Amino acid sequence: MPQLGTTAVLAMVPRAQPLLTLAAEVDPRVVRPGVPAHAALLYPWLPADQVDGSELERLRAVLPAGPIRIRLAEVERHDGFVAVAVPELRAAATAVRAAYPAHVPYGGRFGPNPPVHLTVALDADAPTAAAVAERAAALLPISTELTALHVVTLTADGWRESAALRLGP
Repeated sequence: MPQLGTTAVLAMVPRAQPLLTLAAEVDPRVVRPGVPAHAALLYPWLPADQVDGSELERLRAVLPAGPIRIRLAEVERHDGFVAVAVPELRAAATAVRAAYPAHVPYGGRFGPNPPVHLTVALDADAPTAAAVAERAAALLPISTELTALHVVTLTADGWRESAALRLGP
């Protein structure tokens, strides 16, 4: 479990919220309550007390110059993990991760530059994961445009947005 004050750089994907809703309908334990549909570019990022204007500018400097169109098209399932790949965010994630090389995504559990994905279900048993994957596939594809990336911070009340960084002028 992450500690209070942990931050992350995320792409919020509201159009994908139905994927999390359906997963919670199958089994509410497989969805993190209070965490909307998103793809993580860098988690964990800096401790919250280190996130200031200069760090936000440093982050903003490596972000894409305009909106990013994404297409969620394929469900991936690995044991009790169900996700949808977001390959269109790979370049942005690589740039953010390169700007903060001391902050390895997911603590290095998946290598130095893991693929970007939108988690649909975590820690599901096999039948639940299969049901979630099948139902999620029926809702795809989902296409949308991302116009901002977000910094979120874990507080005593859950994850809260600390900053929205607009993509483009």
